[in-house]
Formats: sequence, structure tokens, C-alpha cells
Amino acid sequence: MLSAESAALVRATLPAVGGALDEITTRFYASLFEGHPELLDGMFNRGNQASGQQRKALAGSVAAFAGALLADPEARPDRLLSRIAHKHAAVGVTDDQYTIVHKYLFGAIAEVLGEAVTPEVAAAWDEVYWLMAGALIAQEARLYLEAQVRPGHPWREWTVVERREETADTVSFLLRPADGAPAPAARAGQYVSVRVRMPDGVHQLRQYTLSSAPGGDVRRITVKRVEGAGGAPDGEVSDLLHGSVAAGDVLTLSAPFGDVVLDTAERPLVLVSAGIGCTPMVAMLEHLAATGSGRPVTVLHADRSPAEHALRADMARLVAELTDARAALWYEEGAEAVPQARTGRMDLADLDGLDVPSDADVYLCGPLPFMRTVRAQLLAAGVPARAVRYEVFGPDLWLADAA
Repeated sequence: MLSAESAALVRATLPAVGGALDEITTRFYASLFEGHPELLDGMFNRGNQASGQQRKALAGSVAAFAGALLADPEARPDRLLSRIAHKHAAVGVTDDQYTIVHKYLFGAIAEVLGEAVTPEVAAAWDEVYWLMAGALIAQEARLYLEAQVRPGHPWREWTVVERREETADTVSFLLRPADGAPAPAARAGQYVSVRVRMPDGVHQLRQYTLSSAPGGDVRRITVKRVEGAGGAPDGEVSDLLHGSVAAGDVLTLSAPFGDVVLDTAERPLVLVSAGIGCTPMVAMLEHLAATGSGRPVTVLHADRSPAEHALRADMARLVAELTDARAALWYEEGAEAVPQARTGRMDLADLDGLDVPSDADVYLCGPLPFMRTVRAQLLAAGVPARAVRYEVFGPDLWLADAA
């Protein structure tokens, strides 16, 4: 609970802090890595740092948490905290690192805001920080326990048993635990971190969805080569996986994490994706098919072309296997090559009888502009916001369900 005194100070200073968060987080990461360069080796993704995504996500989450506390001092923005906790567990964050972050974050706040940060203001924001950190530490401890891994050490070696070229820029790797022990429990929709050593000796990691059903000892990840945009570099991890990993190689993977998972209800299910956002949807479809589900399922997917639609054959096969499933596809070009596919970008007004049930559970994954547009269309169609769950590949810059 945020004290009344601290709430008043945070409310008064939130506009100034919020307006300076980008500068604060920029200074924070610079000083953090100067003081602890080891954190760049296997903890932080260099691509996210170069693009600014990591600092924007940190700024957004701090502002969202503070705003939630001001709206209700006893509030806990559960979805926001859960999403962050799962990301942290997947990269091996430990309790002591919150003390390190506190030191450099509050140092950056003092540098940027100067005399505006009185001892009283610093104490109020300190309370916000430790409320957030304490909640995350508790969640992460539970996640490590459930995954049966030591805190900070979610890693395990996996052997690549097969490499499959899905499209010109997408490849799947089928993996089996290298130690021969059973694969860890997972849920459809979860992801793993892949940790690799780069040519310069630094470890980098990236999260990839488990794109197959969570049962069995062979798991699949499907990796799209990331091309840099807006001055950002190409994806280091995806380039290395595409260029040098083959059957027989060994990869280091984390235990499965992620809270955007298929529920066990029998309500209608709508899976909406674009591009490589199809991976959690295919995993969910595989799980439904493997368990003989009779749940009503509507699959909606958009892509540039059929040739660039990764796992297209898997998606079609699984929809056909399910007893009450249907699909609609949109392609910006080449739609005529796929029966009943639509030309252009996804438009939920163009469903021809595939109306989205208002009581459906909706899962959404794809580029942020796509998800923003589709979510707005879903809400306009009467689907409650709480029923729409989304997954972001990389730092969450949207925070649409932070409350």
C-alpha cells in the first residue's frame, strides 16, 4: 500500500518525472552498464538497447505502476507485473539486481531533475519503486519454484534434432533435452529464452515462442530473421541461428515462461495474428488438436504473401483436424493462390459470416500497429477488453492491459 503522504508527492511530481522518463532511463542504462558491464553479457539484448525499446518499456512500466497506485493505493496492476516477472525469470533476474537497479535509477532521476528531487520526493518515489520491486521479486520466486529451476539459473542444454526451412527468412528448430531427461512442463503460448555466444564472445539472448504443442520431449521454436529498421541493427541472435545452427548442434534454452497462455475454458476461442505472430497460435492449435478439443475456434491471420506465411501448412492442417474450427486469411499480395483468402490487410468487417462472438476469449499477436488496430476493432464489435490478451515479442511498448 502506498502511504497517503507519498501518494500526494508522487501525484504532484508524476508529470515532471513522466515527462523526463526517456532521459532518465537513457542515463540509467548508460551508468548501469558502465558500473556493471557484466550485465550486457547474457542479461540485456543489445538490439533492444540500440533501438531504445528497452528503456521505453522500462519508462512505460514505471509510469503505469505509479499511475495505478495513485488511482488505488492498494492496487496491484496484475497483468503488468505478471508480464514483467515472466520476462525477468526467462533471463535469470535475481533479487539482488533490484538493489543495483535502484542505485542507478535513482541516481539518474537526481541527475535529470536536480533540485526538484527533495529528500521527501526521493522517499516517495523510493516507496513506489520498492512496492513494485517487492511484488516482482515475490512473483519471480514463485515462477522459479514452479519451473523447478534455481533463481537466476533457468538454463538447460538442448540438442537440435532437425532444422526446417519454413520460408525464405524463417526457420524452425526441433529440440530435445541434451541430458536425456524429460522436457520441462510448458503451456501453449509460452516462450523460452535462447542464449548464444556471439563472435565477439558476449552472450546474447532472445525469446522465442514454443511453436509446437507443449507435450512430449521434442519442442519447436520458429525463428524469423530480424532486419534492422530505423537505424537499428539486424537481430544478432536470429542472424546467428539462421546462419550457423544445424541438426546436431546444442543450444542453451531457459525453462518455459510467459503468462499469455491458452486457458482451459470451453468458451469460443479467437486466435488473431500477423506475420511471425502466428507461432503461439499454432502452438495453441496443436494443443487443442492433441487433446481432442471441441471448442469453437476462429483463426484469423494476415501476412505479406502465402510464401511468407510461416507454418501455413501446419495452421491449415490443424484447423482441418479440429471439429469446430474455421479460418480466414489476408495477404497483401498473392491471395489468389490460396482458396478463399482475402486480398489486403486484415479487416474484421470483412469476415463473411465469421463474426467474432462477444463471449470469446481472444488471443492477439503480431506487430504493434496491427495489434492496436485489431484490438480497437474487437472492442468496437463488443468484445470486452478483459477478454483480449496479447503477446509482444521483445519489450512491451504497448502496456494495453497494464491495469
